[in-house]
Amino acid sequence: MDVGMNCPKCNSEHAYQDRGLWVCPECAHEWSTEAGAAAEASPEPGVRDAHGNLLADGDSVIVIKDLKVKGSSSSVKGGTKVRNIRLTEATDGHNIACKIDGIGAMNLKSEFVKKA
Repeated sequence: MDVGMNCPKCNSEHAYQDRGLWVCPECAHEWSTEAGAAAEASPEPGVRDAHGNLLADGDSVIVIKDLKVKGSSSSVKGGTKVRNIRLTEATDGHNIACKIDGIGAMNLKSEFVKKA
């Protein structure tokens, strides 16, 4: 059988079509071919700024609001331009590593910056 006819949940080869749906007799999962096409057409993964622009390593961004620096009395002012960012995989949401003049190395969340 074709790979598209295998169950996406358990990868069973015994899936069959019932009207507009595909049905897996082994795990009882049902799906439509239109839903699979919509999932493939979703936007590419990656880090996006507050306006939805895709960010890459080495980009310059602008902070869109005042941000407090944890463990310090200083803050990063809105409108501060940050050059040469690095994208990181962080579980706490801070997915941009950068160095800000006057403050030093820090991590930012992509939802608080816009691409310059």
